[in-house]
Amino acid sequence: MSAAVRVHESDPSALLDAAFRRIALEGMAGVPVANPALRVEAVGFARRQGHWLGVLITPWCMNLVLVPGAAAGWQCAAPGRRAFHRFPAGHLAFLGADEPEVGEFRTCALFSTMSAFANQVEARMAAVATLDALRHPPEAADPVPPNEAFGEPERADRARPMSKRKFLERVLGRG
Repeated sequence: MSAAVRVHESDPSALLDAAFRRIALEGMAGVPVANPALRVEAVGFARRQGHWLGVLITPWCMNLVLVPGAAAGWQCAAPGRRAFHRFPAGHLAFLGADEPEVGEFRTCALFSTMSAFANQVEARMAAVATLDALRHPPEAADPVPPNEAFGEPERADRARPMSKRKFLERVLGRG
C-alpha cells in the first residue's frame, strides 16, 4: 500500500483502464472465467462525497470502484481489508486495493464472473443501471436487524442494509 494517499483531481478512468489492461495481459489471458466478448472499461466515474465512484468492467469481473478524490474523508484500507460505505440504497462492503497506475482505491464485487453478458454493450448497461440505482434510495426498507456486522448498537430508526444480491436483482429487474 502507498505511504501517502494518491489523490485524483480528475477522473481516474484512464488510469484504471491502464492498470486492468496490464492485469489482463499479465495474469488473466486465457483464464477460463474470462469472457472473450468483453474488454476492460471504466464506466460512469463521477464525484461522490469528494471521491470518484464508478464501475470497472473486465472480462473476468465487474466491480464498483471508489478512488480518492480528496485527502479529507478518505481512510486508508490495506489491500484485501474491508471498509463499509453508505449509499442511499444501503451499506456496501469494499475491499482495499492498490495498483501502481492508480494508487490506493477500493472495490466492491458486482459480478465475479462475466458469463451472463453476451457483449460489452450489455455489461455497460448493467454498470450504468447499477450506478443509477446507487444514487436513489430503495422504495421500501426492511426493519433493522441486530447490527453486529457494522459494530454499532441496534437502532430502530435505521433501515436494514440491502444485501448486494437483492440490490443487483433490483438493478437488473429480477427482484
